[in-house]
Amino acid sequence: MISIDQFDYPFLEEQIANKLTNPRDHSKLMLLNRQTKQIFHHYFYNLPDLIDCQNTVLVLNQTKVFPARLFGQKETGGKVEILLLKALSQTSWEIMSKPRLKLGQQIIFGNDLKAKVIAIDENEGYPQLEFNYNYQDFIIKINQIGITPIPPYIKTEETEQKLRHEYQTIFAKNLGSSAAPTAGLHFTKRLLEELRNKGTQIEYITLHVGPGTFQNLRPENLKEKKLHTEDYEIDQKTAINLNTAKEQDKKIIAVGTTTTRTLESNVLIDKLQNNVISNECEKSYSITAQKASTDIFIYPPYQFKFIDGLITNFHLPKSSLLMLVSAFVSAPQSQDKFENFEKSLVGQAYQKALENNYRFYSFGDAMLII
Repeated sequence: MISIDQFDYPFLEEQIANKLTNPRDHSKLMLLNRQTKQIFHHYFYNLPDLIDCQNTVLVLNQTKVFPARLFGQKETGGKVEILLLKALSQTSWEIMSKPRLKLGQQIIFGNDLKAKVIAIDENEGYPQLEFNYNYQDFIIKINQIGITPIPPYIKTEETEQKLRHEYQTIFAKNLGSSAAPTAGLHFTKRLLEELRNKGTQIEYITLHVGPGTFQNLRPENLKEKKLHTEDYEIDQKTAINLNTAKEQDKKIIAVGTTTTRTLESNVLIDKLQNNVISNECEKSYSITAQKASTDIFIYPPYQFKFIDGLITNFHLPKSSLLMLVSAFVSAPQSQDKFENFEKSLVGQAYQKALENNYRFYSFGDAMLII
């Protein structure tokens, strides 16, 4: 039985990136070849030279981060911090809070924004707030008073206006994330244009990233083989384009673990819905256009069904993201059976990154795994 402790590694706090590289595509990019076990050091703007552009599809997550952190107070005067997770109706939202809230409590945010705890989720313990604004007016209001929900390990003195720009991909479109799909932060308009001009097919999906990305894993996650739930959407045109590309034997490179979760979840749902029984090693999976949610938990050993490559940042020890990347670099994708992170190929790559002063986590450098 695999354990969370198998995915630990030592790192120095000074290697945590507290701001984006400027320009974005000047961040470092490590190239890791799973088959040859070779590691090369590049910059992100070298990406068009590192892939076979005319036979590659890049899939990016176009979710948009909103200022989801709000500060208010209880009727007693006590301070409250909340993080908006997702809209449940025109006026109600699922949230996280510090401190914990009780059913029926009322919270005041500024002069005229108010909320009441109307329910508490039995499974996750997340409260549900009913606000005195409808959805459209509420979004306008939080854009005035909300704070960008950057991860707690980032220490920054940047203004809120600058953080809203930095903690957002340049192709963000669909509002709904309380955390950024950080692998996409490295792309610039110039780089995307160069990739397209060289023949790279670029497709977009949407997965709204929740704070579960940063939460500590619990033993029940492994026992139940499930993670936090996140909503995603793949439209009809994208599904057709991806399936056609797969039939043409193009390489599908997922930009980020969020994109990976979306694609891998979708083919599993498709298989289940159509009652298809197929050999795990056969590349017979297809993408279905749908709005759905995923709680997929990917860790070694896992047979990837749709993606052939991955662009990702360097992740926290003992995190679900690190476990996903470890699965992608180990058996059955390669000859290396996963024993622990330190001994694994990706663990060796992380050690090289530490030795070569790569910047880690959300605002940090990236890795291309092929």
